[in-house]
Amino acid sequence: MIRVASREAVSGTLEASPVDRRSARVLSRFGEADRPAAFWVTLWVVVAAAEFGALVPVIWSHGEPVDAWQVVFRLIGGSFAACGLIAWHRRPDSRSGLLMTATGFGFLMSPLLAQIEAGSAQTAAIVTSDLWAIPFSALMLTFLTGGRLVSSIDRWAVASFVLPLIILQVVWLLFLEEDGNVLVAFPDAQIASGVDKAQRVLSGVACAFTIVLIALQWHAASRPRRRALLPSVAGAGALALFAALVTNDLVTGARSDVLLWLAVTSLVAVPLAFLAGLLRSRLARGGLTDLFRELRMMRGPALQGALAKTLGDPELVVAYRIPGQDAYVRSDGATVTMPRPGEQRRIVPVEHNGREIAALVYDASLDDDPELVEAVSAAAAIALENEHLQAEAEERLSELRASRERLVAAGDAERRRLERDLHDGAQQRLVAIAMQLRFLQGRIREDPSTAEQLAGTASDELAKSLAELRELARGIHPAVLDHGLDAALESLASRSPVPATVQYETAEPFPAPVELAGYFIASEALTNVAKYAQARSASIRVTRHAGRAVIEIADDGIGGADATRGSGLRGLTDRVEALDGTLRVVSPAGGGTVVVAELPCGS
Repeated sequence: MIRVASREAVSGTLEASPVDRRSARVLSRFGEADRPAAFWVTLWVVVAAAEFGALVPVIWSHGEPVDAWQVVFRLIGGSFAACGLIAWHRRPDSRSGLLMTATGFGFLMSPLLAQIEAGSAQTAAIVTSDLWAIPFSALMLTFLTGGRLVSSIDRWAVASFVLPLIILQVVWLLFLEEDGNVLVAFPDAQIASGVDKAQRVLSGVACAFTIVLIALQWHAASRPRRRALLPSVAGAGALALFAALVTNDLVTGARSDVLLWLAVTSLVAVPLAFLAGLLRSRLARGGLTDLFRELRMMRGPALQGALAKTLGDPELVVAYRIPGQDAYVRSDGATVTMPRPGEQRRIVPVEHNGREIAALVYDASLDDDPELVEAVSAAAAIALENEHLQAEAEERLSELRASRERLVAAGDAERRRLERDLHDGAQQRLVAIAMQLRFLQGRIREDPSTAEQLAGTASDELAKSLAELRELARGIHPAVLDHGLDAALESLASRSPVPATVQYETAEPFPAPVELAGYFIASEALTNVAKYAQARSASIRVTRHAGRAVIEIADDGIGGADATRGSGLRGLTDRVEALDGTLRVVSPAGGGTVVVAELPCGS
């Protein structure tokens, strides 16, 4: 095939140690678990030793000189092995690094074996001269699948290299009469030449087949996947040059030095493309600084665009999870169809406080850099958390404004009620008393009995006016609170139309604003019980817990109260929230109502 190593180059005479046999055992121990540092150190030592051993004939050249292209060939093998170890260490769950490392050893195996004078080693050097092409083809076809041959056609493509490079290579040696060939059994130069030509033809076909498959992958790939495919494209170019090399050998019967150099040097484009991908990944991580700096101001499409730019995936989607559902939408409300396993898209969840709030849908090729994906996911979590906090703050601000408006409206309504009650009640009675007193003044001497009746009527009206004024004063600020909240609540319960009891379970007084709020909460709650609950009894319980006053009003009525409807409970909510407290209403239908107010009391 490719048969880059010449037939003559495999019979070196210098003695050198073979590749450490332990390397094969080490290479077989790949897996998805993290490896200890000693594992990687051992592999790097093995790679360095293999590269040094392959270059020994170049460094101490005492026998037949080594061609310059063979030196480049061996250096390329070392670059493949080194880049493979880097890729393997970055992604131990991927087999791409393992395949690249194996390809590098495939380049070095024949030069190492050729330095051993034993005939079996010389024969093994010939057999393995083009062995690198098998893991190389598998690597080129599987950059997008983590080094795994997922389709049968890809497996056939790799297998198409096995026939000419291993099976026919051994058959060729059976007929090749050459010093050091221990496999020769039927020396026949004509048959050996025929087998050699068959090898070259089949190798060229295998190269063309692989190139077509890589071209189809490129055509169907998205932009991020095409970036990930650059090493494969570089490899396809190298395979094309090797195919041209063997075609020229078959047509002209002579080796073209120009094509040989082009083919050999083209191989270096694969590790260079891999290193370029690493550089792009590093640069993308550098862009995380700008991303995090601008996160606070990013929302919706702007956030999605910034994340897509950092990851290099213009089709990235930020999918917001609908609370309580296994469904997602875009920032504009459009439904997002999540990719299924095996598709070219992946999902990474975005979590806040252990709860998934969104997901990033990105190209599967970006899995080659999981740290970058994880960092962008963390950035998305921060941005969405900021967005959530801002929305929550805006909602609270809106509620605060509405609460203030309701408090102002309630104050205005209360003033109008007081004015109306004073005008229609006490004021009218006082006017009537004044008229009676003037009439009494004129009759007190002429008609004492009538004057006495008028005096009695005026006294009654005056008593009623005083009672109304006391009730109005109690509505503004109950004087009974001067004796403490417990006394005020007992007074409130004694006047309740529905029998009510009071449990006051704290000895220390509360701050005046808390006592006033507690009184009005209980008053409004008992008023609602009398109006709507159809209850037979009610209870008021006051406790102190964790520096908060807890006022609980319960009844055994019909339930069904809604704190968001009606001005009474809404007004209580505003009063409680004005003191940085909370109000809860539990009112199941048919199960009574419980109103619980918690107010900070500073102790």
